Amino acid sequence: MAAAPWVGGLADAVFDHALDDPGHVALGRKGADGRWHEMTSAEFRDEVLALAKGLLAQGVRFGDRVALMCRTRYEWTLFDFALWTVGAQPVPVYPTSSAEQVYWILHDAGVTACVVEHEDHAMTVGSVVDRLPRLQRLWQVDAGAVAELSAAGAHIDDEVVHRHRRAVTPDSIATVIYTSGTTGRPKGCVLTHANFMFETDTLIRRWEPVFHTRPGEAPATLLFLPLAHVFGRMVGVAAILGRVKLGHQPVLQAAALLPDLAAFRPTFILAVPYVFERVFHAARRAAEAEGKAGAFDKAVDVAVKYAEALEARAFGLGPGPSAALRVQHQFFEKLVYGRVREAMGGRVRHAMSGGSGLSRRLGLFFEGAGVTVFEGYGLTESTAAATANPPERTRYGTVGLPVPGTTVHIAEDGEVWLRGPQIFSGYLNDSKATDAVLRDGWLATGDLGKLDEDGYLTITGRKKEILVTSGGKSVSPAGLEARVRSHPLVAQCIVVGNDRPFVAALVTLDQDAVEHWLAMQHRAPLPPPAMVRDPDLENEIRRAVVTANTLVSQAESIRTFRILAHPFTEEHGLLTPSLKLKRKAIEAAYAAEVDALYG
Repeated sequence: MAAAPWVGGLADAVFDHALDDPGHVALGRKGADGRWHEMTSAEFRDEVLALAKGLLAQGVRFGDRVALMCRTRYEWTLFDFALWTVGAQPVPVYPTSSAEQVYWILHDAGVTACVVEHEDHAMTVGSVVDRLPRLQRLWQVDAGAVAELSAAGAHIDDEVVHRHRRAVTPDSIATVIYTSGTTGRPKGCVLTHANFMFETDTLIRRWEPVFHTRPGEAPATLLFLPLAHVFGRMVGVAAILGRVKLGHQPVLQAAALLPDLAAFRPTFILAVPYVFERVFHAARRAAEAEGKAGAFDKAVDVAVKYAEALEARAFGLGPGPSAALRVQHQFFEKLVYGRVREAMGGRVRHAMSGGSGLSRRLGLFFEGAGVTVFEGYGLTESTAAATANPPERTRYGTVGLPVPGTTVHIAEDGEVWLRGPQIFSGYLNDSKATDAVLRDGWLATGDLGKLDEDGYLTITGRKKEILVTSGGKSVSPAGLEARVRSHPLVAQCIVVGNDRPFVAALVTLDQDAVEHWLAMQHRAPLPPPAMVRDPDLENEIRRAVVTANTLVSQAESIRTFRILAHPFTEEHGLLTPSLKLKRKAIEAAYAAEVDALYG
């Protein structure tokens, strides 16, 4: 499907696009006035070129590694392409990283310069700079770094920059991305320009309806996931290479995100399942507040049945939605489905989901509501997606088929192995870890999965997360946790039980959902300590646990649970930046609560 790249690097597209169609709207930028302003291909090229000159003037050289510690904003993409233009290697650092995490990444990568967003980040780097003798430069975006660098390089001739750019080849290192790491120190995944070229080329060609949308409608996407994560970074690069209007939003909270979705009006978005769950639950709370919960729930059932009928037809297993179902579906279009789409800006027709599993029912609901969510699967080591659901035959509840050019193999122990041109070349400075996962060209992912008769992959768990009770029963916690988390009052769930007599769970609550639930019962708000002791609330969570237990045998079921007063957060070291649970850290932090479950 996608031809392997043979020449050049990622930055070439910026200059080629400006030459081919200088007036094309390449990006949207939110100005100080709060309004979105369009940026053409030529304007973006000029800013990339000016910044590249400044980097050269300040001593950045071909092959140097430069850290980027910043939220999802325009300057990240600008620095990415400017650094690639001069043959340097951006090294992402999560903006929430601790001083020790920053030190480890900058030290291990041998970073010579660092770009930070604001003063707090600068102070974090400054606190460890005495242990980083190779670090020579520090630029702060909010202190005018782009203008400062552009001015510093104004005297450099364009041709000097282009000589650097032409020296970049597909096998040149594009970036070193450190895995967020649920355990141990992060490892630096070395990804080449060819890795990104293959991945983005394949995505743009195979998922053509996403990137080219309807006739007369310009495709656009608003990035709000961290650009320090490979998923957001890859789609950001694909947007530039695929001539999709790209916008950035650094705040994931609904109060900031929803107005920008409405103003920017993307045609597709990428998100983790948590975002889709929040959109769904917020829509239902709004309906319940208007006294229309029954109508909303009926609309959900109709959407799911409608999407199931479409899915069956795509696989040759049915005729599609019946006339009666189509009438019901049309009835709820303006009442419910249009409102859900409007919450995402009004133009969204496609979405991509990754990072963890999206429930089949939730995926079907969005499909029935007019937004096709393509769930996929991949790792930093595979430059994001290795599998994804194809546009014409989406099978909800799976992570799809191997992307063209990629092979998936299930090992004897159920581990998922991947092979393809997007697989990384190894971990920086860690041949032992590299040898542990790269085996004769195959990447051993550490994830467990199965392939159905049509080749669709389902992820069933992670090898390191399998619990073994004291009775010898192996339990994969992911499915149980996802089912408990699907309850609107639940924010997070972690299943425990390793070397214990039975399986139990710790549950955190969605504060907004609980406040709404109390209001609908005409009850006063409760402080968090009181929530965990409220018998009615406990009964609601018990229902979620009982429902989850229908998925498994009695030996694997959750026997008891405890509600916690506060959610697991990244700030407290209990979540990775991509919102995955740090199991060992959580069990250590809540050791007393876990012991009490078995008391």
